Amino acid sequence: MRKTIIGFSLCAMLLALCFPVEAQQPKKVPRIGLLVASSSDSPRRDAFLQGLRDLGYVEGKNIAIEYRYTEGELDRLPDLAAELVRLNVDVIVTAAISSVRAAKKAPATIPIVFASVGDAVDSGLVSSLARPGGNATGLTFFAPELDGKRLELLKEAFPKVTRVAFLWRVPSTRGDLLKEAEPVAKSLGLRLQSVGVRGPDDLESAFKAAKSGGADALLVISNPLSNTHRARIVGLAAKNRLPGIYPSTDFVEAGGLMSYGPEYTR
Repeated sequence: MRKTIIGFSLCAMLLALCFPVEAQQPKKVPRIGLLVASSSDSPRRDAFLQGLRDLGYVEGKNIAIEYRYTEGELDRLPDLAAELVRLNVDVIVTAAISSVRAAKKAPATIPIVFASVGDAVDSGLVSSLARPGGNATGLTFFAPELDGKRLELLKEAFPKVTRVAFLWRVPSTRGDLLKEAEPVAKSLGLRLQSVGVRGPDDLESAFKAAKSGGADALLVISNPLSNTHRARIVGLAAKNRLPGIYPSTDFVEAGGLMSYGPEYTR
């Protein structure tokens, strides 16, 4: 009798080992929708993946990621956001105000987490910092004074500079972008030359306009257009002999002269 019971138990154990799929319910792998208003070669992607690994999430193992990049073409944002909604991702991770707005307009209540946007309250992304409300939350970055500091460093490095081309993306509000830089420029004896671009096709003519307008240095701010085409901007600055200061080390790694700003990838 005892041998029979032992034999039956062994058979039961073998059957359990032979049919693990039927015995266990498959676990759902969470899916992240990554919506980026720039290029896919950004080092911030690697930093994001490393941050997930530090928390125990490994792509292809216990988490899946749907990547959507505009490559600087911001008019693609609504369609890409809608794609992520149709895929029913568990969360949308993004950065830049334009990307968050596109994700919020998509007809769904999928949680949205944003990183390093400007004034999230003033831009209407959240109701307040303490109580964001809605389905979006994240990190906001207040540092309008950095453009003034960049001008100080530029003037220190190149004392003979008198006119600085300020490269920005239309349709941003020029006055808001320059409100911190203009007083500093005046105190340093610098004149800011506004150079607005709508897309990458405008970059060549923008640098020609800067040069013909007497600019002898360059100030670039962070936005999806400049971040995506940073190598081309750095190349045009060198071609036109305009020493430039940039918002992040990404530009310096692309060959730019110097940068001043937060380190986003650490």
